[in-house]
Amino acid sequence: MNEYIERRIGRNIRFLRERAKMTQEQVSAKMQLAGCDVTRSAIAKIEVGQRHLYPDEIILLRKILHTSYEEIFCIEDNGEC
Repeated sequence: MNEYIERRIGRNIRFLRERAKMTQEQVSAKMQLAGCDVTRSAIAKIEVGQRHLYPDEIILLRKILHTSYEEIFCIEDNGEC
């Protein structure tokens, strides 16, 4: 996968998490409760583009962060998608 895209999506997830006023630990705990074994460390790596996202993780993140797929996958520099 393209490194720029991974970093951009990671930044989006961090922004969305912070907008939701949640910590990495809180997101991780909610994902684990939903059956997705993601640690706080994994969330941190996702946010900096060092770890790939799996489809089930993306689906859960959208629900947990109360956002859209468009906001997660927006890669435009101006933020308009």
